[in-house]
Amino acid sequence: MFFSRLSLGKLAAVALLSPALVLTAPTLRLVNRDVSWDYNDGIVRGVNLGGWFVLEPWITPSMFPDDGSAVDEYTLSQILGGDAQTVLSNHWNSWITQDDFNQIAGAGLNHVRIPIGYWAIAPIAGDPYVQGQLDVLDQAIGWARDVGLRVIIDLHGGKVKHFTLDFQGDTVQQTLTAIRGLAERYANQADVVTGIELVNEPLGPVIDLDQLKQFYYDGWGTIRDSNTYTVVVIHDAFEQPVEFWNGFMNTQAGVNDVMLDTHAYQIFDDGQVAMDLSGHVSTACSFGTSEVSPTDKWTIVGEWTGAMTDCAKWLNGLGKGARYDGTFPGSTYVGSCDGKYTGTVAGLSDSDKANIRQYIEAQMDAYERRTGWFFWTWKTESAPEWHLQDLLGNGVFPQPLTDRQFLPICQR
Repeated sequence: MFFSRLSLGKLAAVALLSPALVLTAPTLRLVNRDVSWDYNDGIVRGVNLGGWFVLEPWITPSMFPDDGSAVDEYTLSQILGGDAQTVLSNHWNSWITQDDFNQIAGAGLNHVRIPIGYWAIAPIAGDPYVQGQLDVLDQAIGWARDVGLRVIIDLHGGKVKHFTLDFQGDTVQQTLTAIRGLAERYANQADVVTGIELVNEPLGPVIDLDQLKQFYYDGWGTIRDSNTYTVVVIHDAFEQPVEFWNGFMNTQAGVNDVMLDTHAYQIFDDGQVAMDLSGHVSTACSFGTSEVSPTDKWTIVGEWTGAMTDCAKWLNGLGKGARYDGTFPGSTYVGSCDGKYTGTVAGLSDSDKANIRQYIEAQMDAYERRTGWFFWTWKTESAPEWHLQDLLGNGVFPQPLTDRQFLPICQR
């Protein structure tokens, strides 16, 4: 999700590849015949299982105290102390179950993206986090296999107030240790685990992109030490158009099977949140114009939503307001959030449902011009625009996935 980022630190001492190989001419992607999904020709239609192994207060507000004493899984684990293991284990075993996987596959989706924190694989001494997630993840991979879903595992962040992205210290090496653990654990399960994402949402405007690029090479090499063909997913680091990454980590640079992940949210600045429906639709459609902006890697929209406002409770952080209604610091009022975007999809007005469906259809059409998409997220407690399970159940998300009520939206 937008505000969950993994802290990175000092680069590994030895570069896997010469920096001279980084920027080369675009070339064709490799056809990976040892992974069970053809990313050259198959369209990814997937969903994130957010709030499962990495807690986010806006997804499951009932797990967090209203007094703001816990703002993320780190601080919640601190507060829970000795009870953290029981509370978190109960959540892992109930938030997503085998029935959810059955429903996901039944809706025609073919992938799930599963965020998990480094602390599940390579815990750091002194952190309050608890472990046990990997056993549940193993179980989930079995559920995915049973219903024909593919899995991309995403190494996700989790600290809101306790991170820096300045490449100091040893956090890159700790991250690579976690990546190695995932790669080794699932090296022989490429029939289901088709990809591993190195890091979620590094902030390109804040960090040194050359260092980030080197980390991506180091992460690719770490996976390839034990896992020959699993797709390595890198994030576009925000504020960098997908074309920026052309020539980087392609086959001419000596690497194979790299996917670029971009996240398409239109609500996290004042200009975007002030757009009307047509503005949101137009912005979505512009992303899919591959004739204008070709890429030399598989390009996935790894997170997107039906939301056109940031009104969901705690979406911008626990206790913070929304840009849409002007309660977020420094924002300007656009409209009221009262009663509109909390609760259930069934509780939305007919006009809101129609607008959300049109926006969703535009995004699906646009993102399928690339490699495909993962909606964020499968379920929430009280954020209907983000709750795919509820959107499906109320006819706001297309069923079948190719059904369209609004044609044509994105002109081809």
